Amino acid sequence: MKTKRLWGTLDPFLEPGPILGRRVANAQFLRFLLEADPYDEYHFFLADRGLREGLAAQLERLFPDLWGAGRLVLSDRRRLPEAVAASDFHCFHQSDCILRQPSLARLRNAVSRRIFPITGTTHSLSYVDYPARFLSHLWPGTTARDCIICTSRCGLEAVSRQFEALRDGFGLDKERFPAPRLERIPLGLDPDEFVEPSRQGREEARLALGLPQGSVLTLVFGRIAHYSKMDLLPLLRAFQRIFGQGADRNGMGLVLAGWVDEDDDFPQTLRRLAANIGLSLFLFERPDPERKAALFEACDIFASIADNPQETFGLTLLEAAAAGLPVVASDYDGYKDLVEHGTTGWLVPTTGLAATPEADLLAPLLPDNQYHLLLSQGLAVDTGGLAEAIGGLTAQPRLRLDMGRAGRKRVLEQFSWTEVIRRHVALWDELNALPVDEERARAARHPLHPEFGGLFGHYPTRTLEPGTLLTAGRTGQAFYRGQDFPLIYAGLENLVEEAALKTLVFLARKPVTAGELERRLGENAGLSSDRARFLLVWALKHDLLENAA
Repeated sequence: MKTKRLWGTLDPFLEPGPILGRRVANAQFLRFLLEADPYDEYHFFLADRGLREGLAAQLERLFPDLWGAGRLVLSDRRRLPEAVAASDFHCFHQSDCILRQPSLARLRNAVSRRIFPITGTTHSLSYVDYPARFLSHLWPGTTARDCIICTSRCGLEAVSRQFEALRDGFGLDKERFPAPRLERIPLGLDPDEFVEPSRQGREEARLALGLPQGSVLTLVFGRIAHYSKMDLLPLLRAFQRIFGQGADRNGMGLVLAGWVDEDDDFPQTLRRLAANIGLSLFLFERPDPERKAALFEACDIFASIADNPQETFGLTLLEAAAAGLPVVASDYDGYKDLVEHGTTGWLVPTTGLAATPEADLLAPLLPDNQYHLLLSQGLAVDTGGLAEAIGGLTAQPRLRLDMGRAGRKRVLEQFSWTEVIRRHVALWDELNALPVDEERARAARHPLHPEFGGLFGHYPTRTLEPGTLLTAGRTGQAFYRGQDFPLIYAGLENLVEEAALKTLVFLARKPVTAGELERRLGENAGLSSDRARFLLVWALKHDLLENAA
């Protein structure tokens, strides 16, 4: 009999909210995984009922065949232990490596029949609480089948350095506190969202957007905020240099598009600065997907000058290349992987700090945007190099065309979601084949996970012991005769079942020890020792049992 290949996750992947790179990447990852369909079933364990219902509606609409065949399974996360114990999962994958990946590994080690791979992807890595998240990965239960998928070389190096810093700071040796494997797989893009560039298409897009036909337009797409992703001032200064060298102001323009926070005056500041230098600036706030595609089709050059460690990959650079645009980008973070310098665009040199003592001290005490501003203002994008790259591309239409074609070809070959999903599936297969020390993994206790019984077992008057003598109380006897009914709160259905309660009350007709009840509940109701002990105390709480001593 063929064993089902099951894929699991604790994440919905399809998230509501602002259009951000992480959300776009997660949604497209799930879409292309399900279109490739390498597994027999796909299980989503979500803690929120509303989230489950919302995801169910989306999955039924987007993947009617898979949904109709019962191959997309949505479950209450509280049922995760029994599901993992009963089924052999091929792998679990988290949309972000900081979201419960080590906690899932602990549960796997405790209840699963086999140690399946658990992976998670990197996105932003610079938030001040992330060292604690990465510390949780360093524990004795980490196995060779646990992996963090880093989207860029710089991101992989940053995670590696984070683990080194944690080991050094807490005195953790690699043998006792292993780290997950680090593997680089980039994010991808949907090639069908970006058409082959053409002069007619560009003219029509500009007409629809109200952009001038005769100018060479440079597009910046992303969050428009000086404290997030990139400060655009160096780009305006680069245009100022270009104009100072005699370029025609009427022949160039800058298009800014992306997310803008309510009541943020930074876009208006950019408007005033552009006006001061004679630069035509066109601003498109929060464009929908159709307008976004039109913007990429309408422009000639794409620029992104990331200076903020919040950025790890650079999805918009892939989108620009797929749209046939040459890319001018800062030589920073994941951008190094995405632009082939001199062939698909230009990487502009950056200068940063080797140490950031003031930001390091303040970051734990500040909001995210404030310490990210400190960090980004300590990174300089070379204004002269930026001006040279944009000015050169503006003056050379043939170079723009050649770089755009080379970039599109490279992206479609190396960064399509089809290729990215293929690499994920190959990795999960490879991880499954690696040997693991199951005995060590199953015995490991996670030092960052509280054991509530041990911590708070001294709070009550007494704890349930095997010799505790119990008997069915008046309410329990009435329940057994069908004259009363227990109130089982929502969320406890898998722990407290009426059939098991009736068995319990029957077994406790006469005084009997808790240890004997635990044994007989296992034999007659199939309950584990832990579930049986919980049920005994619950029955005491609800007056179905009472102390007989």
